[in-house]
Order: sequence, then structure tokens, then C-alpha cells
Amino acid sequence: YTAVAVVSDETALWRGEDSANPDTEVLNALRPAMATVPGSVLLAITTPYSRRGAAWGAFEKHYGQDSSVLVWKADTQSMNPNVDPSIIEAAYEDDPIAASAEYGAEFRRDVDAFLSREAIEAVTIPDRLELPRVEGTRCVAFTDPSGGSQDSFTLAIAHEQDSVAVLDAVRERRPPFSPDGVVQEFCELLKLYGVSRVEGDRYAGEWPRERFKEHGVEYRTADKTKSDIYQALLPGVNSGKVELLDHKRLKAQSEGLERRVSRGGKDSIDHGPGGRDDVCNAAAGALVRVLGKKEVLEVGPGNIGVGPSYWSGAGGRDYRSAGQAFQASWPEPPPPQ
Repeated sequence: YTAVAVVSDETALWRGEDSANPDTEVLNALRPAMATVPGSVLLAITTPYSRRGAAWGAFEKHYGQDSSVLVWKADTQSMNPNVDPSIIEAAYEDDPIAASAEYGAEFRRDVDAFLSREAIEAVTIPDRLELPRVEGTRCVAFTDPSGGSQDSFTLAIAHEQDSVAVLDAVRERRPPFSPDGVVQEFCELLKLYGVSRVEGDRYAGEWPRERFKEHGVEYRTADKTKSDIYQALLPGVNSGKVELLDHKRLKAQSEGLERRVSRGGKDSIDHGPGGRDDVCNAAAGALVRVLGKKEVLEVGPGNIGVGPSYWSGAGGRDYRSAGQAFQASWPEPPPPQ
């Protein structure tokens, strides 16, 4: 096809289901269509957002330079003096950083990419779409439930191998769907991998617990928030202690995660505006469960189990679990009770 003129709106805020940088990909696809028309024009109009993508790249390369590409940067009142100044003042009082982007045409300094493409590709195993269960391997699972109207319902299964958290399987069901039907399907997969307990989002309420229980799987709410899970995953990715499946949406959603700094200085990790992270959330939850795996020991008459305990181990060391996970190893068998 041929294009004489192209106008793109809010380019810096474009998000795609299967790509973390659709703005760059779309604009790159359009340029050949304009190449055969002398004087063809590409106009990209946008509110500035994070310091990445096509808009930021053009600004960084061409703004204020003697270039064939003109970058125009102007605040709202310069472009449209009819806007009530009190509206802009109120926005700056409420959230100065957001207002500086929306009304001041400034790229945000509080938003950064969380995981680089290079880091994600380094731990992605090419052409590995799924792994079968290996007998004798203990798998763990994490799910991101959905009611079936807007978000996807996702599940991920992982295991530990040679101190590496390995992603075995990922499932996503996009809306619309029957939540009960998806739970049944996921439980069948969990049983194939020998998993009888799954962790999930704490914000899903009680219905996932009840539905999974009907199919013989225990549902527990995660101790960590989604942001904390992503934070815990980062060292594993950067150190090569995880292996990801070659899953297109998983890679795109992982690449689309953003680190935001609140006014209080605390980091928050989530998808960008208009983005999704359902697949990424489930995968990260399963991998972090493997990375943070601990043994919880309970010493009773002739057995070691799971639960709160107190006892004195070899070398006179005290081990108290009080229902919390801890990891211990002994130079000799535990003392008799």
C-alpha cells in the first residue's frame, strides 16, 4: 500500500497485546509505504510519557538539532491559551509529575522500564514452549484469577533444577470465558504436574478458594503483592537463575513492566497505561515461589512434618519456626525427641 500522509495520536502511550513497543514497530512498517511519494508527511502527536519508545527516541535525537525531522515541544497554555489556568494549577498541586507530562510536555522521570529486552532474552530458552513433568520433581504453581469479563485468567507452573527456577507451563484464557470451566481445566493441568496447592492474587477474594477446592486443589493467597513479586524476580533474571519459556505474550508483558517511584520514594512495579500483565504475573509468581522455596519443619513423635515447632538442633542451635518458613541443614541427624 501507499501512504501520502500519516497522523498518529498519543504515540508514546501505544500498547499492544503481543509487543512491548508497538509504536516503533507500527511507524517502521509505515515508512516504506511513504517512501515512494515525494513530500509525504508523518506527523506523530503525543503526550510525553516514559523515556523510551519512538517519541522519546525522536526527541532525544532531533530536538533542537539541525535535522530533517522537526520535533515541536510546547506546554498546553502555549498551544491552547483558552484552557483555564486554574485547571492546570490544580493538576500540578495534585500530582506535579503527572501534570508536568500532561500539561508541561515533559517526559516523566519517575517511570522506567523494569526489565530490559536483553535481560529477558538472556533467560528465555529458544523454541521451548512447554516442559513435561519429570517424575520425582516437585512443581509449584501460581494463578492470576479473573471473573471472565475483562482480564485474562492465567496459570503458571515451575520447578527447581540445579538451583535454577525453570518455568514448565503457562496457560492463559482470555475473556469472555466461564471462570468455573477455566478452574476445572487448570486443576486438571495441575494434577498432571503433581501440584495440589496453588497460590494466587490476594485481591481475588474467596471465590477462587472455593472453586479450586471443589476440584481437589488448595488455593492460597500470596503473601507478597504483585509489585513485591516482580521485585523478587528481578535478581533471578539478572543473575540467570531463571529459565523462561519462549512465549510471545510473556516476553511482551515482561518487557512492558514499568518501575514507578511514588511521592514517598517507594518503587511500584506494574504494567504501563493500557497494558496487561496477567501472563507475566502468573509466571513471576511461580518462579518466585521456586526462588524463595524454604523448608518448614515440625518435629513430633517420630516424624518431621510441616507447621510450627521449637527444638534445639546439633551444635546447641535453636530452631524456631513459629509457623514461618526457615531453612536448616544438620551435620548429623536431628536429636531424638
